[in-house]
Order: sequence, then structure tokens, then C-alpha cells
Amino acid sequence: MSKRNHDSDVAFVQALAEMLRANDLTELEVVRDFGDDDTLSVRVARQIEAAPVAHVVAAPAAVAAAPAAAAPAAAPVANEDPAQHPGAVTSPMVGTAYLAPEPGAPAFVALGDRVEEGQTVCIVEAMKTMNQIHAPRAGVVKRILIEDGAPVEYGAPLMIVE
Repeated sequence: MSKRNHDSDVAFVQALAEMLRANDLTELEVVRDFGDDDTLSVRVARQIEAAPVAHVVAAPAAVAAAPAAAAPAAAPVANEDPAQHPGAVTSPMVGTAYLAPEPGAPAFVALGDRVEEGQTVCIVEAMKTMNQIHAPRAGVVKRILIEDGAPVEYGAPLMIVE
């Protein structure tokens, strides 16, 4: 049986939860080995509500902002899963997406811009590293599904290039 003080375990878990929140992480797992069959395994996770809003609700938000006459024409887009679109540019990692190289700078691309295959269209910051996201093919930017500074998950659609 463990001889450790369980109050210290609770304090440790609370410190992990604070670290998760302070560093904007979604999950943290730690195993502490105290010796002779005495370990503490902790997994702290949280669901960030902003991530689904950024890529799933983006189309309905645009429909709500559109005039009432345009709503029926935009309805099929709302039912479509952007991640399944053949021109979807998806996030290769969990992180924070940015549409410009730095605050105050012009965006890499805008709606209607023509892009070439391999052109940088946005960046995803993960673990303090800025990762350039490139257009998988040449085409026109038809939809931007994220907001600047929005958290994104692995595989989340960022934009549509047709």
C-alpha cells in the first residue's frame, strides 16, 4: 500500500491542470514512479470549445450574416463536411492557426486569391514552432474555415482550394 500523502497527489493534479490551462494544451499525461510498485499515473485533458466553432460553425455563421434571400443558396454548403472536400487544406497537427506571418502583417491569402501548389497559405504554431502550411495544389481559395489565432486539431480543415 502507498505511504504517500494523497493531498500531495491532489496538489500535483491541480498543478498539471493549471499547466494545461496556462500553456493552452488539450492533454497532458504524466507517470510518476516512486519505487517498489508505487506509481502515480495521471492524464489531464480538456476540450477546447473554440476548435469546433472555428471550422464546423464557420459556414453557418456566414449564412446567418448573409441576407435572407441568400440563405437558401448557402444551405447546401452548411451540410457539406469541409474535411471531405477534395480541395481541403487540413492541419497536419494540433496547434494555433494564423492567417498572417505576424500580427499586423497582410494575410498569406484571401478569398478569391489564386495560389500555386506549395505556396504558404497559413501557419500552425505548435510547441512554439511556426509550421508553414502549403497549398496541396494550384487553384483559387474558395473558403477560409478558420479565424486568425484559432486553435485547430489534427486533420481540421483550414481552407478550401479549388
